[in-house]
Amino acid sequence: MEGDIVQMGAYIGAGLACLGMGGAGIGVGHVAGNYLSGALRNPAAAAGQTAFLFIGIAFAEALGIFSFLVALLLMFAV
Repeated sequence: MEGDIVQMGAYIGAGLACLGMGGAGIGVGHVAGNYLSGALRNPAAAAGQTAFLFIGIAFAEALGIFSFLVALLLMFAV
C-alpha cells in the first residue's frame, strides 16, 4: 500500500514538473514578441539585438528541458 502512494506522488510530482515545459513555450513567445515589437519601433537597432533574442530563447528552452529532466527523474529514479 505504501509503495503505491509513493508511486502516485512521483507521478503527480512529474506532472507538476512538466508545467515548466509549458512555461518555456510561453517564455519563447514572450521573448520573440517583445523582439518583434522593438524591431518594428526601431528597425535600425533590430540587427544589433538578434544575439540577445537567441540568448533569451536559449534560456527559456533550457528551463523547459530542465523541467522535463526533473520529471523523468521523478518518474524513474524515485
